[in-house]
Amino acid sequence: MISNQILQTTLDGIKEITKTDLCVMDMEGKVLAYTMEDPGKYTDEAKGFARSAAQSQVISGCQFIKVMDGADLEFILLADGDDNNSYMVGRMASFQLQSLVVAYKERFDRDNFIKNLLMENLLLVDIYSRAKKLHIDADVKRAVFIIETNRETEGEDMERLREHVASPGKDFITAVDEKSLILVKELSSNSSEEELEKVGNSILRALRRGTDDEPVRHVAYGTSVTDLKDVPKSYKEGKTALEVGRIFFDDRKIVAYSILGIGRLIYQLPMPLCRMFIKEIFGEKSPDRFDKETVSTINKFFENSLNVSETARQLYIHRNTLVYRLDKLQKQTGLDLRVFEDAITFKIAMMVVKYMNYTESMEQL
Repeated sequence: MISNQILQTTLDGIKEITKTDLCVMDMEGKVLAYTMEDPGKYTDEAKGFARSAAQSQVISGCQFIKVMDGADLEFILLADGDDNNSYMVGRMASFQLQSLVVAYKERFDRDNFIKNLLMENLLLVDIYSRAKKLHIDADVKRAVFIIETNRETEGEDMERLREHVASPGKDFITAVDEKSLILVKELSSNSSEEELEKVGNSILRALRRGTDDEPVRHVAYGTSVTDLKDVPKSYKEGKTALEVGRIFFDDRKIVAYSILGIGRLIYQLPMPLCRMFIKEIFGEKSPDRFDKETVSTINKFFENSLNVSETARQLYIHRNTLVYRLDKLQKQTGLDLRVFEDAITFKIAMMVVKYMNYTESMEQL
């Protein structure tokens, strides 16, 4: 369905060129867009005209013209005036509106196709036959981007993506819920991770409306695929990246499926197995119960690849103070973070605890 904003923009443009006032109504006489004064006074005439067999008619000094979608009446166009010039302007405007109806109908059909494709609601044979009818290439490289926003998605957000990120006729933008948008992006045949990252940054820029506006929580995307039937695979990977990103990469705006690493494995573990693992390693003392000083020391130690001197320098403490803290942690847990195997065990355990806490908080919602 064409938005009233698009209809109004179209009428404003035609009015500026022709100096003729116009109005668009639905078949019930409801005013959708207009440039003329008090268009509501023509409501009864529009209802009667909609029921008549006439395609165009002069009523009350106005040209009434039907805008059709095949055999169905889509709009009633009014052009102010009863002379040949107003009739010509009305016909021109109705042709423009009819072209918009066809274009938006095709966009709706393509949008519906993409939604069903992502949700795997299509048979394999239907994918290719419907794609051919809708002029969608089946053998180009694509990736699916999922945009999670901090606000309810609006038509303006979709239009911004179409204008600044999507390539007309090649890319597809749709909404899955009130706070998520999906972009199915066509890529170059030799695309790399850098190109996917650039698309993610383009999305962030496109949806930002001001310097302080941060509408996007995360942009997550799956791996690229070269066949239309594999687009749902990239979508599933994008959903996984979005979910795992919330747990382990919440500080990142853009999360790729390819960088999830061990987080993707932990995300698939059943909760009973996670609890068993944590109890085996730490007993009753979970690593998320350590004091802030200990946690910051551990995180900085891992950030510096277990380098004691560099970690002490960045924490602004003496090297012996850091050694003391690590010795204290070893007594509490039995793990010496200066030993690579123990450090890996501790790091995984911290991630498992983070996953457990996230899962439990989701269950309480």
